[in-house]
Amino acid sequence: MHVTTIGLDLAKNVFQVHGITESGEVAFNRALRRSQVLTFFEGIEPCLVGIEACGTSHHWARELIKLGHNVKLIPPVYVKPYVKRGKTDAADAEAICEAVTRPTMRFVEVKTPEQQAILAVHRTRDLMVRQRTQTINMLRAQLAEFGIVLPQGMYHALQFAKECLNGEQADLPEVAGDVVFELCDQLWFLHEKILRCSRQMAQIAKREKRVALLQTIPGVGPITASAIVATVGSGKQFNNGREFAAWLGLTPLNKSSGGKERLGHISKMGDQYIRRLLVLGMTSRIRAIKAEPNKFDPWFADILSRKPGKVAAIAMANKTARIMWAVLTHNEPYKVRTV
Repeated sequence: MHVTTIGLDLAKNVFQVHGITESGEVAFNRALRRSQVLTFFEGIEPCLVGIEACGTSHHWARELIKLGHNVKLIPPVYVKPYVKRGKTDAADAEAICEAVTRPTMRFVEVKTPEQQAILAVHRTRDLMVRQRTQTINMLRAQLAEFGIVLPQGMYHALQFAKECLNGEQADLPEVAGDVVFELCDQLWFLHEKILRCSRQMAQIAKREKRVALLQTIPGVGPITASAIVATVGSGKQFNNGREFAAWLGLTPLNKSSGGKERLGHISKMGDQYIRRLLVLGMTSRIRAIKAEPNKFDPWFADILSRKPGKVAAIAMANKTARIMWAVLTHNEPYKVRTV
């Protein structure tokens, strides 16, 4: 019995495999321990293997590709419609096996270890940025209880923390002073870690050609550029720039029916981290455009004159995402229009 397609449902310890033959007959649907997975696939002739794109999926995809299998990663949202009734590991593996054979199915490009290493830096930095924000909020709240109000902005919180660590204690009870000191120490610890990650990203940007190409686009820095390259690679899995922008969730939801076109707010699907980086980059660019509008593309001035700032930032992020796709797929730097 020759197995042509396998659906592999990943887990921490117990995996489920569902295999079918060319005629669609079920060959097996069984559970495997983690240590048995590679041995099992070594004993099977190379075939099509479908896996949900989730944690550890890129690692297992690389390992199965080494064994000669044709591995396809599927976004979980596209597998869900094929799950029949109750959700079990066996049903999930069967659904993956069914979904991977669909001719119109969309797949996720398997990441290299280098790409995942860059993403590890990004995810760690993002975690520490959120922890720094939490620490600043807690510091503000504790000080406010004693009538001390810090001015808005991260700079003022860091300045206060620096003065506190240098011995300039605020007029607080002893116990509260100890708490504030610990928060200030934690704040500076996180801030230095974030700066270290940012420097590491800048070094990556100097080594990676595609990251350098993306940085030729106005409003795109080393952090955004390296995140894009680490996540999508060459970008050739997308047919055009609009598909890439839609994947990032920057295109409006289409709720058309009966011949009437209705476009809603942006879908916010896809990679939330990259979308946030793009929107933040465009928000900072809006300030520069407002200061010197004559130095920028007339399209940006036009969108700013017609739309609120936040809506304009989303539109600019959408346009920038399409430019990114063109730069990646053509492997050429961005050329500023002179018209």
